[in-house]
Amino acid sequence: MNKQALIRVLLAFSLVFSFTFVAHEIRSNGSSSANFPDRLISSDEELIEIDIAQGSTGSAIAKQLFSAGVIESSQSFFKLAIADSRASRIAPGIHLLNVKISAKQALDQLLDASRMPNLVRVFEGAWNSEIFSMLEKNGFDRAEITKAVSEVKLPQGYKILEGLLFPAQYSFTEGTTALQALQSMIRKFEFKTNSLPLSKDPLLSAQKLLVVASIIQAEGDIQDFEKISRVIRNRLKIGMPLQMDSTINYAVKARGSIYVSRKSTLVKSDYNTYRKYGLPPGPIGNPGFDALKAALNPADGDWLYFITVSPGDTRFTSNFDEFNQWKVLYTKNRKAGAFN
Repeated sequence: MNKQALIRVLLAFSLVFSFTFVAHEIRSNGSSSANFPDRLISSDEELIEIDIAQGSTGSAIAKQLFSAGVIESSQSFFKLAIADSRASRIAPGIHLLNVKISAKQALDQLLDASRMPNLVRVFEGAWNSEIFSMLEKNGFDRAEITKAVSEVKLPQGYKILEGLLFPAQYSFTEGTTALQALQSMIRKFEFKTNSLPLSKDPLLSAQKLLVVASIIQAEGDIQDFEKISRVIRNRLKIGMPLQMDSTINYAVKARGSIYVSRKSTLVKSDYNTYRKYGLPPGPIGNPGFDALKAALNPADGDWLYFITVSPGDTRFTSNFDEFNQWKVLYTKNRKAGAFN
């Protein structure tokens, strides 16, 4: 064999080797778009645990599913995650999944709360006391929870744990301590609020903004959050008591009460904003992202009063006489059972 022929053979071998190596890399990383077909799943099939870390990207989850044998390729899931907005709702924590299923079935299973063992659902506005009860129902010891509260590390700029346990779904693996559980909720708060400049408001500290957000969360619906935020700021600016019913409910632990009696407004508590001027000493619950955003970005307006006269109909005004007229309508609707 002459020299040129030998070179051609070596080049051909090199190309074959390169293509083989690349194909192997594609297969081993699941970077092709191969996708297992949708299939019937038997209830007695063995399930595997997939632990989705906080802040995992669609690409990271796709590779994780591929490595575990859940899907045929990482690209099949990644493409689906980009196209399907539901993918953004995948909760961190342990998920129980079948293997060798389609990308769509994998996404459906990741969004199925029943496939998350020891799931703790923290709703927007939940009190810490309610969250502690949820943890206790999921096997955490009450004494351990109490101890964890005293040991937990708070983010810089915050002095109170209330308000920092971010509303979300949490799934804790066996052996997770109460301290680790609480700390993971705080990390979720830090992650979710990373885009909000809570420490840069010229008038309110991050801690006070958290208090405002907790009141906003408890007082209204999302479409009214920014207006409620403005009412709070307007009242603080002129030294007017906030007189927020939600602070009374928090003080007396009356969840879901739309009606606050005159007697309740006399309760002796630092959280009673009918008796005490300014903000209460701490948050009255754990607000969600929208309430936190509204606390930082109030709507423009001169409103000092607001009242929900019927479900879905919250009205804002700067005129006390107009507010009293609406209050009569609210009372009429409440007695007629509109809020039941």
